[in-house]
Amino acid sequence: MRMEITLPELEQAINYWRSLRPSTGEESALSPEVNTLATVYALMIFDHRKSIALDALDPSSRQLVESWRKHTA
Repeated sequence: MRMEITLPELEQAINYWRSLRPSTGEESALSPEVNTLATVYALMIFDHRKSIALDALDPSSRQLVESWRKHTA
């Protein structure tokens, strides 16, 4: 398994989780899974990063990425 994730891959992972756990309520609140990955995405954009090592992610973000990879491989 690759030990990093690129920004385009993270976008794909976010979309995967959005399809499984769509926004809810009048305010269209993000699911916890999407919110977790969206935070990583925002920080990567802010830091001008094209990729990030999986071991640099918090455990919940890493688990979401690994689960996405497992289900889309």
